[in-house]
Amino acid sequence: MKLTCKKLYILLFLFAVLVSCNQDVEQPAQLDMTLCLPANEIIHRAGGPRRVMGDPGLAEQFELPKYAYVFVMKNEDGNTWEVWKSQKMELNTSQWVKTRYNGALDTRHDSIFRYSERIVFPLHKERPMGRVYTICSNMDLKFDSDGKDWDELSDLEDLLNLKFNTKPDSIQKNLQNIYSTPYNYAPAGDYYCSFDCSTGFSYHVDMLLYHVAAKVDIKWNVADSVRIKSNPAEAVRLTYMEARRLFDGYAYCFKPMKNELPSLPGSGEGYTVANIVTPLDEGLWWEGRSYFYTIPYYVSGEANYFPLQMLMGTNGETKNDAGYELTLKQMMDTSSVFVPWLRGDFKLSKPLETKSETKVIGS
Repeated sequence: MKLTCKKLYILLFLFAVLVSCNQDVEQPAQLDMTLCLPANEIIHRAGGPRRVMGDPGLAEQFELPKYAYVFVMKNEDGNTWEVWKSQKMELNTSQWVKTRYNGALDTRHDSIFRYSERIVFPLHKERPMGRVYTICSNMDLKFDSDGKDWDELSDLEDLLNLKFNTKPDSIQKNLQNIYSTPYNYAPAGDYYCSFDCSTGFSYHVDMLLYHVAAKVDIKWNVADSVRIKSNPAEAVRLTYMEARRLFDGYAYCFKPMKNELPSLPGSGEGYTVANIVTPLDEGLWWEGRSYFYTIPYYVSGEANYFPLQMLMGTNGETKNDAGYELTLKQMMDTSSVFVPWLRGDFKLSKPLETKSETKVIGS
């Protein structure tokens, strides 16, 4: 068929309009995220007491996260942060790959686990300023933020008030496997998982998550002067050790150094304990090292001290008759970003009497 000049002009005009319309269609913006965890070097060594300073005790065992709760925030007016998207993700543990961190954070070049599967969120069409907050765990968690669940949050206050339940025994035993993005980590002046999506169409946030629970590292030694006696019945040996008054309520997800209790947990049954080694094996009667993880907290009116209580028994004493209670009040810097590594070094240079003591450390 032969086209006339008039028809050709119309077709060319329509083609030009279609090309123009296609050029006006805005390309959808997207957020690419990478999840990273600190990788503690695990030393595989035969069992027995640890005696070298700096040795973290028995080889630490961690389980890689199976769940991630991701919260994408937006700020359209420069003042108000809103929760734009919240999503629970099930992670494939085989996709955590050990590598070296090479980003801009203070822990660069440390060993990390990086989640290799791509995580992508389509961004809001208005492309405002954004932030990402994330909490990861090897177990499914129960949350609360002043009566709201994790998928019911609306603004930054809701998000920062989000807590997870630590009370189940299964969670207490897995506190070392829970990580989050601390709200006050800002090495470059702004929250470290922020992004500006006002220009461009693809944005990347490299998230390095950190422990929400503090490591308590216990080392003990019985001096030769009290453990070597001509009469074996007079020799002192440490046969029972237990950590008491541990936090077992709802703990902050993104404010790990802000957990507070209205009063000191009472003694007796009904509060959380951590059995260090109970009873102590013969090889650990005089020297040894162990660790556990717990949520750091302070008591209202107690000058931000974290009150860790140790119950100890000697010479065959067990839980029912151990009589030495030592309360260690560790100074808590509530403005700190990261949870502490608490060291407890006990040297027994005389027989323990049935009594209680309180010592303030780190002040």
